Amino acid sequence: MQWLGAGRYLGPRRSLLESLLMKLLVLAGDGIGPEITAASVQVLKAASDRFRLDLEFEHEAIGHAGIERHGHALHDRVLARARDADGVVMGPHDANRYPAEHKTYPNPSSIIRKELDLFANLRPARTRPGVPAHVESMDLVIARENTEGFMADRNMYRGHAEFMPTRNLAQSIRNISYEGCARITRAACKLAMQRRRKVTLLHKAHVFKLSDGLFLKAARDVLADYPKIETEEVIVDAMMALVVRRPESFDVVVATNLYGDLISDLTAELSGGLGIGASLNSSLERAIAQAAHGSAPDIAGRNVANPTAMILSCAMLLVWLAARHQRPDFRQAGECIEAAIDAQLKEGRTRDLGGTLDTDAFGEMVARRVARG
Repeated sequence: MQWLGAGRYLGPRRSLLESLLMKLLVLAGDGIGPEITAASVQVLKAASDRFRLDLEFEHEAIGHAGIERHGHALHDRVLARARDADGVVMGPHDANRYPAEHKTYPNPSSIIRKELDLFANLRPARTRPGVPAHVESMDLVIARENTEGFMADRNMYRGHAEFMPTRNLAQSIRNISYEGCARITRAACKLAMQRRRKVTLLHKAHVFKLSDGLFLKAARDVLADYPKIETEEVIVDAMMALVVRRPESFDVVVATNLYGDLISDLTAELSGGLGIGASLNSSLERAIAQAAHGSAPDIAGRNVANPTAMILSCAMLLVWLAARHQRPDFRQAGECIEAAIDAQLKEGRTRDLGGTLDTDAFGEMVARRVARG
């Protein structure tokens, strides 16, 4: 994965000792979150030791634990720590089970994505050796705009974009801005230039003539600066069929928020399941590793969850940090983690992928592979 920008201001000057440390804030979350984040941190520590990354881990409570400790699922003090950290490892949340009074505000993911302006949600989907998949070959990335669209809990400065004027009428507002579409396309182009140099634009402009029309205009304007990139425009419902029929033909797919949310779950499932669905939420200044799947409360605490998606998300975070801080050792560490995952999946997997390994055992084995190279 490629960082979204270059030459940006890196914040206040640190002391020499602080500059040698890279601080990661770990937010374990709900359900299987504590289990998969623990396995991921174990792998990150192995990478830090091997590549001398000097990672320093801090921990805070969100979700149910945040409500108990701070009186809020994502308290302002936790948000401030996330803003100050070099990167964040965030487990899933289970907002559906929060007490009623804590369902009146957006869930932790929505809050942190909006407040930190994490406009790019990058979700790779790749078939991996040893993992049963529904397609023969796939290697693509969904570049999903993450701050506007139909997501009613995050696309307004104040208030909520979904409302009921009368008892029997519900309405929702979709926000599409030129700048929002341009910056996610720009991020996708930078990524595509490091891959197979192809970008697919998802839209339904024949129906949403103004909003999807503006998306296409902004995307085309950005793509004009990248003449080496092959471009195609695909109607979103047709894409649902094409990605099943010929997934190998797609490289980087750009989508507004809801389209990207839907298609990324489909591509993850086709390539082997949400258990291996990595995800990075980022802006030019900040990034959060957060697996694409949910909290799976039905298997929480049983040590059977698959931590692969969370571990791969952490590898993406390392690569992002490498570009932001000009640290090639972080890129090497991220690539090492991904190679270790592939090697481990060939030999032993968790139960959801037909294996027998527990969550902690899988994490430990991946960490050992990272440590020995």
